Amino acid sequence: MLGITALVFMIMRLVPGGPMEEDMKRLMGQGEGKVLRSKEMSGISLKPEQLMKVAGQYDRDKPAFRHYLEWLGALPRDTRKSAALFENNSPSAEVTIPGTIRTVTVKRNNNDEGSIEGLSEAEQKQWAVRIQSPADQLVIWRKHVPGAVKMPDDTPYRAEIYQPKFQGLLQGQLGRSISYQDPVSVMIRKRIPISLFYGIIEILLIYGICLPLGIVKAIKHRSWLDNSTSVMVFAGYAIPGYALGALLVVFVCAKGWFPMGGFVSDDFSDLSFWGQCKDLFMHAAMPMVCYLVGAFAMMTMMVKNSLMDHLAADYVRTAISKGSSFKRAVFGHALRNSLIPLATTIGGIVGIFISGSMLIEKIFDIDGFGLLQFNALLERDETLMMGTLTISAFLLLIGNIISDIAVAIVDPKISFE
Repeated sequence: MLGITALVFMIMRLVPGGPMEEDMKRLMGQGEGKVLRSKEMSGISLKPEQLMKVAGQYDRDKPAFRHYLEWLGALPRDTRKSAALFENNSPSAEVTIPGTIRTVTVKRNNNDEGSIEGLSEAEQKQWAVRIQSPADQLVIWRKHVPGAVKMPDDTPYRAEIYQPKFQGLLQGQLGRSISYQDPVSVMIRKRIPISLFYGIIEILLIYGICLPLGIVKAIKHRSWLDNSTSVMVFAGYAIPGYALGALLVVFVCAKGWFPMGGFVSDDFSDLSFWGQCKDLFMHAAMPMVCYLVGAFAMMTMMVKNSLMDHLAADYVRTAISKGSSFKRAVFGHALRNSLIPLATTIGGIVGIFISGSMLIEKIFDIDGFGLLQFNALLERDETLMMGTLTISAFLLLIGNIISDIAVAIVDPKISFE
């Protein structure tokens, strides 16, 4: 999980087009898709104070790996930041405490170190100060301003006060969404039950239908039942779930047979119990078809092929030759061994189903975990992207543990005694 989150964290800072780049375009007079000013004019129009403010807002004022450790909670991050300039090379600057109208005095010494005056002894322990010299600002300037070689000659020193706090993943905090200004953990917690509802029903239907269907297809291999069901499951496998969803919305939901989208109706709370059940079923029917259409073929054929391999094994023929019935040979010997490949995949399927599908939830306007991920990508909300990625990676780890436990239960060669 650490490797996945670290890799994506670094990629978001290396690839262009992030939220800071969009704000930089607006500050430098650039529009979407075209440049309204030259690079030289853009650099002149941008003030160092503007760049430093934006860089601090999007955590681009320090090395990327340090910011990852801050997001992880291994290092304290800067919270409640406020800054001011040392105008006219003055040795002191007045900085406003965030959220108040109160100001404190930051003094700079010859070693570019600062101290805060105007705070009580208890407040001194809560606040820290950082002095950013023109040379420090130049490093960030060259990194983010295209074609920039130097900053304006009259760039002043900059004082920044902040509260260092451990607020990261290790402390159970995923940050606050840039776009919605809500805690990411709260946003995820509201949407996980919706995706969990579809995931649990999907798992029950897939294993409840595909497992017996695969067994029947293996026993009735090359019969009309096997051939006809193979045509059906592979036809469904060839249709992407999101493509089928678009067709269902146009040709089924638009005719009024099923709701166009949403998890439940607006008047859901006013309905009776059976009315709520019916409303939930009507809204879930079409998305569930899209969820199931591709998974049926994989599961069914995996059960069939694995069972056929074991039915042709020597130990099954030996059991039948010793007088065991074919039914007992299938369900008492071959079936358990044929379920081992199925058990190895159950964990990954659980993680994927609980996480939901971005495109299916987008098509049917289901406000679940998948749609939350989709919106985070569209809005370039880095904090929300990292939060949803962390939950997805955690579900993947849980799924792997579930697979190991399932294999240990199914495989007769594994014993904990």
